Amino acid sequence: MRASILHKNERCQPGSQNIEAVVIGCSAGGLDALRVVLGGLPIGFPATVIIVAHTAPGGDNLLPSLLAKTCRLPVSEAQERESALSGQVYVAPPDYHLLIETNRTFALSVDERVCFVRPSIDVLFQSAADAYGERLFGLILTGANCDGAQGLKSIKEAGGVTLVQDPVGAYADTMPKAAIATGAVDKVLQLNDLAGEILSRI
Repeated sequence: MRASILHKNERCQPGSQNIEAVVIGCSAGGLDALRVVLGGLPIGFPATVIIVAHTAPGGDNLLPSLLAKTCRLPVSEAQERESALSGQVYVAPPDYHLLIETNRTFALSVDERVCFVRPSIDVLFQSAADAYGERLFGLILTGANCDGAQGLKSIKEAGGVTLVQDPVGAYADTMPKAAIATGAVDKVLQLNDLAGEILSRI
């Protein structure tokens, strides 16, 4: 069912599920972009959603509670050894790399920063590509560095689907442009069209 005909109280109907997980990476301007994408996913969305957003180390992680205000799916911070469940949204905790294991549980790491950041989008995307293969959807949104580009390439090489927010109109275009430059992007779409594209493949 397309996003354009899904209303707030409608649920996804069971059927052919091609995608098991959606991984999303963003940085500067990411909160507003995530609200738009997650706001387009209906109750009963039959895939796991895992997010890395660049955040300052230390302090409380406010992103899950902020996203929960506009998202119809449960939103929480990912925990070590927690199982990744369908129909739920998980956010990487500050100052930890977030990985997904082949048994669909989370692992947290304090390994060196990647592209000067931790959590790193590349780290999540590369582990997710190993875990989910062709049943994975990778999405890069607004951001001000190149993190996520190599991870998105890994998803494409594993047979997954790769999407990028159109740099035109993005709050920060560096991250989308870096991803596009890899040549591993299936589609570049405006922010408001991304949720519909995800739903079309579920």
